[in-house]
Amino acid sequence: MVVELFIPCFVDQLYPETGHSMAKVLKKAGVDVKYNKNQTCCGQVAFNSGFWDEARDVAKKFMNDFSGNNPIVCAGCSCSAFVKNNYHDLFEGTILYNQYTRLKNNMFELTDFLVNNLKVTQLGSYFPHKVTIHDSCASLRDYKLKDEPRILLRNVKGLEIVELADNEVCCGFGGTFSVKFPSISSAMVEQKVQNALNTGAEYITSVDSSCLMNIQSYIDKNNIPLKTIHIANVLASGL
Repeated sequence: MVVELFIPCFVDQLYPETGHSMAKVLKKAGVDVKYNKNQTCCGQVAFNSGFWDEARDVAKKFMNDFSGNNPIVCAGCSCSAFVKNNYHDLFEGTILYNQYTRLKNNMFELTDFLVNNLKVTQLGSYFPHKVTIHDSCASLRDYKLKDEPRILLRNVKGLEIVELADNEVCCGFGGTFSVKFPSISSAMVEQKVQNALNTGAEYITSVDSSCLMNIQSYIDKNNIPLKTIHIANVLASGL
């Protein structure tokens, strides 16, 4: 099987090691990995800011960049869910709608693809740390993902999962929300980090790097003894 990687903007610009980890994990799971260097943004930022015409142009490019029939795997639910759900709004009633439908069926978040498509739940990963899980809004509400990250993490040697209080509550990022409402966003991330500290965890993990960026910035600003790590990096550890 050949799998195409989609690397979201946050991963490409800020966390490139997460993209490498995703490729490493997929190869360990027995698939061939293909990366189209011409890929860019999926259009979510423009769409969420109300610039639908601009978002449509970016989305057209995305569909052309991933025009084959291979599964497309992404290290994050935010972009994956956007492509699966919101391209409908951009292309409904157009000649590109059938192309969107094909793309939608080929689009997967990493842990979903591993567990539900490849039926892989154990990779031989080793991460001897206590870890708590942040369920991002995109994963829960848009992609409908919750169990898959936990299934994989339970099979990581040396890893102990400690669940977070209010783990389904937003971390305060929300894209431009954190820019438009910084006081509310700061209060939300403060609560998220405090709940993580209360578990005694060493790391907070999530499927979405944007949430982890928001959480890590609060941790760094306040010199808190806690770290964030994308689940792809956890799964790639020890391979």
